[in-house]
Amino acid sequence: MMRYFSVLFFLGCASVSAQLAVDSTEVDSRYLEDQFYIGITYNFLLNQPEDVSQRSLSYGLQAGFIKDIPLNRSRTTAIGLGAGYGVYSYYSNLKAEETSSGIVYSILESDGDFDRNKVETHMLEVPFEIRWRNSTAAEYKFWRLYAGMKFGYVFGGRSKLVPTDTNKISFYNEDIRRFQYGLTLNFGYNTFNLHAYYSLTSLFNDDVVVGSESLNSKALRIGLIFYIL
Repeated sequence: MMRYFSVLFFLGCASVSAQLAVDSTEVDSRYLEDQFYIGITYNFLLNQPEDVSQRSLSYGLQAGFIKDIPLNRSRTTAIGLGAGYGVYSYYSNLKAEETSSGIVYSILESDGDFDRNKVETHMLEVPFEIRWRNSTAAEYKFWRLYAGMKFGYVFGGRSKLVPTDTNKISFYNEDIRRFQYGLTLNFGYNTFNLHAYYSLTSLFNDDVVVGSESLNSKALRIGLIFYIL
């Protein structure tokens, strides 16, 4: 009789242990993905006047939060709506100068005339994404493809020139377009993901000219983006 009790006790303990193991590995079927992001980009300006060219390293930094809203039971498709901050610098030989009649633009002919010259924007951003990924509740390494739009409000835009022989010139540039928006594409696997942004609006207001040519510069930003749950 004791032998039978011993066997039953062993089987009972094994059953409890197995149940605990299952419970400990139970996954959340209502999981969410990729709610925080941080990224770094290299910035290009397209549609520039013929003699305007970029200089140095035009960089960008962005970070924010996106609310992940799954659209199917497997949670492989979703939409994302968020809020973030971005700072973007564009180095070139396009000089901006404050005058009594407004801001005047000209082209710096020689690299020896200046050390650095840039336009910098600080933006509040609202990303909107259509999201696809092949993740599961227990798999944290997966492919993702997120496409959408990003809307931005420039709350701080500056032009800054550092000449080689005089003091630097820096001022808040009212010619920078306040509201900007563009297309975004994020693609990758696990930690490293490629990020691209193409602006559908010009960097400057419509009436800005250099010489007699309109300044219709549009931003293209390419870099890496990292997601965190």
